[in-house]
This record gives sequence, C-alpha cells and structure tokens, in this order.
Amino acid sequence: MTPEASPAVQPAAAAPVFRRVYVWELPVRIYHWLNALCVLVLTVTGILIAHPPAFASVTEASFSYWFGINRFIHFATAYVFFFNFAFRIYWGFVGNQFSDWRNFLPLRSAQFRQAGAVLRVDVLQATNRPIDAVGHNSLAYFTYFLMFLVFLFQVISGFAMYASMSKSWFPQLFVWAVPLFGGDFALRQWHYMAMWFFIVFTIVHVYLVFYHDYVEGHGVMSSMVGGWKFVRPDMLKGNGRSWFPLSPRSPRSEQKSAPRRPS
Repeated sequence: MTPEASPAVQPAAAAPVFRRVYVWELPVRIYHWLNALCVLVLTVTGILIAHPPAFASVTEASFSYWFGINRFIHFATAYVFFFNFAFRIYWGFVGNQFSDWRNFLPLRSAQFRQAGAVLRVDVLQATNRPIDAVGHNSLAYFTYFLMFLVFLFQVISGFAMYASMSKSWFPQLFVWAVPLFGGDFALRQWHYMAMWFFIVFTIVHVYLVFYHDYVEGHGVMSSMVGGWKFVRPDMLKGNGRSWFPLSPRSPRSEQKSAPRRPS
C-alpha cells in the first residue's frame, strides 16, 4: 500500500475540561449529615415507642428500664434535630448562592421548566439527558422545601406531646397544637404518619443521588463530603443555575479548572 493510500490517522479526542466548583459549604455539609443521623435515631426510637416489643429479662429491674432510655434518646435527639434545623434556616440567609433560601421557593418560570425536565428523567425515564444544575435542580429544591415543612410539623407536634410530661418552658410553647389537631391521640397519629414520609423520602433520596451521579457525572455523592462539584464551563452561565446572584460572602465559590480523566 502506497503512503498516499494509507488511511489518515485520526487525532485523539481531547478530554472535556470540567471546572471544580465549591458548592456546599462546610456548615451545609455538617447540617446534612447531622440531620441524617437525627432522622435515623428518631425513626428507630419512634417506632419502638409506637410499637414497644415485649422484652423478657431476668436481670435486675433497674437494668431493664430500656423503654425509658429509648424515650430519653428520642427526646434528646429531638432537641438536636430542632436546633440543627433552625441553623439551616439561618444559613439560608447568610450562606452562598447555592444554599440561598430563595432557591427552595418556586419564584421563576424557568424553575418550573427545569422541574418538568427533571421529572422526565427521574420519573418518566423518557430521557437520560443530564440536567444542568450546579447546586440542586429545581425539583430537588422544591422537594426539600416540602421536607422542611414536614420537619416543622414534626418539631411542633413532637414538643406539643412532650409538654404534658415536661416542666421545661420550651415544650410549653407548642401546647396549642394539641387541641388544634383534636387531642393528644390524634396528634400522635399525625406525628407517626409524618415519620413514614421521612422513611419514603430517604429511600427515594438515596436512589436519586446515585442515579444523578451516574447520569450527570458531576460528583453529586462526593460533593456532600468535600463540598466540590465538577461541571462544564457552559453550566456556569447564568450564575451556575443557582437562580439568584452570587453571594459576596462566599469567596471560596471561585471556580478552578480541572480536566476530567477520560472514561
């Protein structure tokens, strides 16, 4: 074969350049994991309170006070859960643009359009096209807003029921919720049903984190540990789809170039 007839050697395709963006600040990451731990403890202890197993024991009676210990763990964790939740609300006003409280509210038509696009990926499985969002996508923000409302209900209902057995001033702030929901028994049922919301939400949440990490390849899972995501430069147009202006209080939000290794 003559040199003129030899096939041309195709140049290797250049690896796409991604940018390393600091998305989740340390306080947000601490809130996330502490909240996950609180929800786990509250769920387990709450189920035991609602359905106490009949333990048979031949040990000293003072060593068998497991139900009281279980309730104490539930109540103590509820306080941690409440103040952690209150801190997250505060951080929505002082954190960077990705934790801004306005992201959680459906204030712009573009947010609804993106939420519809996410539904086509997550629910209808009509496409596997990545959703361009540096922070959460719009549907995730709206879902977390709903979750915050359930958080608030759990705090109010939980401390309202606890007020009847506590002399502390803090639970007494919520006693108005008992007659509002038709008494202690009815409120306890609502509180228990809301717990199942968290169980279902956690299952769906974990699945979607893995799924979006696979479809988008932005480092969704690792970002809640280290804070950084890897995104295409074009995704940073329009402030990285955070919907609202860049917060001047977050100098670490600067992007750093980071070439992605070819798969």
